[in-house]
Amino acid sequence: MKHVQVVIPDLFLPQSLAQEVCAGLSLPALEKILARSKAQSLPMHSLEAWFCEIFAVPDSAIAPVTLLADGLSPGDGYWMRADPVHLRLDRSQMILQTNVTVSLDDAQQLCATLNQHFAASEMRFFAPHPLRWYVRLDEDPELTTHSVSQVEGRNSRFYLPQGKTALKWHGVMNEIQMVLYGHPVNQACAERGALPPNSVWLWGGGCAVALSRPFDRVYGDSELAISFAQAANIAHARSLRKEAEFENALYVSDGLSAALRRGDFHAWRESLLMLEQDCLTPLLRSLAAGEIDRITLDVLQEEHSRRYELTRAMLWKVWLRAQALAKYALV
Repeated sequence: MKHVQVVIPDLFLPQSLAQEVCAGLSLPALEKILARSKAQSLPMHSLEAWFCEIFAVPDSAIAPVTLLADGLSPGDGYWMRADPVHLRLDRSQMILQTNVTVSLDDAQQLCATLNQHFAASEMRFFAPHPLRWYVRLDEDPELTTHSVSQVEGRNSRFYLPQGKTALKWHGVMNEIQMVLYGHPVNQACAERGALPPNSVWLWGGGCAVALSRPFDRVYGDSELAISFAQAANIAHARSLRKEAEFENALYVSDGLSAALRRGDFHAWRESLLMLEQDCLTPLLRSLAAGEIDRITLDVLQEEHSRRYELTRAMLWKVWLRAQALAKYALV
C-alpha cells in the first residue's frame, strides 16, 4: 500500500485571526481532505517532537542529528544546539529573534572567540553552518530545553533551560552574551544596519543514536526534514515526484510556521496556496486515481494537534461537505 504522510505545523489559526487571514483563500484539496478524513488527537505539538517520535530519537535529541547532516561526526560526545540569536530588550521582556545576519566565516570567528574564552571548561563550540551552531560537552548536563522555533518572537526568560544544572547554564548564557556583545564581527553587523547575534540559544541536547527509517522518500522545504533524511540516509527532494518509487513517503512544509512566528500573514497565505497547488492537489488526484492508497495529514499546533487519515474509499463520502479553513480555528 502506497502511503504519503504530510506534516504541516500551524495550519490552524486562532479564532481572533482566522476569518481575516483566511478570507478569500481557495483551498479545495485541503478542505476536502479535512472534511472526509478520520480525525484524531496527536500527542506531539512541535515539529521537533514529531521527528524525534517518528524516527525513534530519545529525549528530543535534535543536535546530533542535525550535526551529522551538517557534515560533522557526533562521535560519543553530548551535543547541544547553540544557535545564534538576537535578544532584544522590550520593557521587561527579552524577545528572541532568529533573523540574525552572519556569514559562515563570521560564525566561525565568533565560535573561535567563545572557545578561547571557555578554554578551561568542558565546552567546545562549532559552526558548520552560519545559523546552526553546536556545543560539545563531556557529559549530559541534564537540562530540559525548548527549541529555538518555540521561543522565537517570545520572552525568552520564560523558556530558559531547566533542570539539575540550570542555574549554571543560565550563568553560561549570560557570559556568552558578554563575550559576543563587543565582538568586532557584531560591531561590523551593527554598523551596516544588520541584526547581530548577541547570544546563543541552547536546546536539543543528546548523544548520537541510530535513526529508524519509517519512510523511503522525504519531500518538502523543511530544513529539519532534510537533516533527518540525510542522517537516516533517505532520498530527499523539495517537490513531489510522481514517478518516484516508494511505499511510504513524507512531505513536510514548515513555511506556515516560519511566517506565523514572524507575524507575516501575507507570507502565511502564500505558503499555504503553494502547498495546495504543489502538494495537496496532486496528492488528492493520485489518491482518487488509485496511484496511492492513503494520505495522512498531521497538523501540529502548540495545543490540540490533529491527525487526519484519508483513504480512497473515504473520498466518496460526499455528504461530508467541505468547510472553509477558518472553521477549524483554534479556540
